[in-house]
Amino acid sequence: MKRRDFVALLGGAAAYWPLATRAQKQAMPVIGYVSAGTPDIFASRVRAFREGLSEEGYVEGRNITVDYRWTGFKYEELKTAAADLVGRKAALIVADGPAVYRARDATSTIPIIFWTTRDPVEAGWTANLSRPSGNLTGVTSLGSELGAKRLELLHQVVHGAQIFALLINPLSSSVAEYQSKGVQVAADSLGVALHVLHASTDDELDQAFAKVRELRPTGLVISPDVFFLSRVERIAGQALRHAIPAVYQYREFTAAGGLMSYGTNVVSLFKIIGSYAGRILKGEKTADLPVQQVTRVELIINLKTAKTLGLEVPPALVARADEVIE
Repeated sequence: MKRRDFVALLGGAAAYWPLATRAQKQAMPVIGYVSAGTPDIFASRVRAFREGLSEEGYVEGRNITVDYRWTGFKYEELKTAAADLVGRKAALIVADGPAVYRARDATSTIPIIFWTTRDPVEAGWTANLSRPSGNLTGVTSLGSELGAKRLELLHQVVHGAQIFALLINPLSSSVAEYQSKGVQVAADSLGVALHVLHASTDDELDQAFAKVRELRPTGLVISPDVFFLSRVERIAGQALRHAIPAVYQYREFTAAGGLMSYGTNVVSLFKIIGSYAGRILKGEKTADLPVQQVTRVELIINLKTAKTLGLEVPPALVARADEVIE
């Protein structure tokens, strides 16, 4: 080969390499991830998700792309976010909480891996847990149905109390309704009054606690919700300022000064979701991946907060706790 022909060949190859690199990047499968939360609030969930993917041989930016769609507690934007991921032809979609409804409505063919506290059979997402039909599978955990138990635990700490309050986010309509019914049944069983308070903004949170000051309940149950999770420090602080014992689903609340938390360690579930995503990318079908039901719950008690509130937590309850903050 003549030198000038060889140089021309090199020049052509050099021009081709960037195109080839771009094509390789574009060829990486895309995972869509849609959530009503924010990347900072759900950072631990994303880390667990990436860990599950890694165990299946997938690393974000190396051999897969993850397109995150966070709506920042704007539930009305979930529909557009899910539709955008379908339009991008994502290989699969991960959806948590209220985002599952919108992802399901957006596609009946793209695999969807969900985390939910709802019964997916009752919700109509799949006909069977062991062999899901359609394009959905994922992980379920106990959530709203634990509201009644949270009230019972709080009643043990403030034994003899007659008035309690429940804080719900009306924008999470399905969860709020289910939670209200369950906690009301528990209140009736205990023979105590229950006042339901609503909040979906910071101003409404302030109004809810102003109502707490007016009603003077002896305990507050907080409904599981992504907005409340993003405000755990604010809510825990308000509860302390109003000297009201409060219980929530997530450990972050108790660590921030709340009295108790009782619920599933949700972060660990996202490792399972990451693993499922990797297995689907390898060719497995949603029908072959059973919906995993996680029923383990954690009780965490902040004894420092109990002392501040002048409460003595029953020793038997302390002994049951998975973690005690002193």
